[in-house]
Amino acid sequence: MQVTSLKQECGLPIEFAGVLAIVGGGAVDAGLLRALHDRGVALVGADGGGDAIGAAGLLPAAIIGDLDSLQDRAGWEQRTRVIHVPEQITTDFQKALYCTNAPVTLALGMTGKRLDHTLAALSAVLQYAPQRKLLVVDEVDVAFAATGHFRFAAGVKERVSIHPLVPVDFVASTGLLYPLDGLHLAPGALIGTSNEGVGGAVDIVPVDDTPWLLILGKERLWDLIEMLERP
Repeated sequence: MQVTSLKQECGLPIEFAGVLAIVGGGAVDAGLLRALHDRGVALVGADGGGDAIGAAGLLPAAIIGDLDSLQDRAGWEQRTRVIHVPEQITTDFQKALYCTNAPVTLALGMTGKRLDHTLAALSAVLQYAPQRKLLVVDEVDVAFAATGHFRFAAGVKERVSIHPLVPVDFVASTGLLYPLDGLHLAPGALIGTSNEGVGGAVDIVPVDDTPWLLILGKERLWDLIEMLERP
């Protein structure tokens, strides 16, 4: 079943004018959720992720999923929008993605606890990277699913990891200790873990728009959000 037909499961997608955070049932930093809320980021629970938002003392803008993990569904339905998507072809993260639109989307609680959930989240990121600006946040890192040329700033010896979700070729890079010039990265072969910035601008130029992950420390989250919010 294609994404276009899956969207019919939830009707018209919920439109968000600003940054959206989709929260799953994995490892979630309640303090970060509150910080996001305070900065005007909309919070949507992917099934049991709604309970994680509630545990942080916050009200999700919506809860989306097959609802097999959500506690007290009836209670939530009295307080916010709950969208039951019963199809079992996709994960709750994918359901939340095809039922929403936002200029920048964060994914929290999609990693930790279960490895299969982490891998499923990365598969969803690969699927939606061409259409959405997606950032996956875990306890330590933030990963941006880039498509095409990307430019940012990195400090001296700052860890910069380039991970290929699928095979991807690079034309060139500047600002990295280990250049990507002419490299072919692929899972199970050469990858770009634990590269380093040399200080200043970093330019990464792939051959085409094949998605790849830029992984930085979690402290760079707000920098990346600000960059991605620009036209």
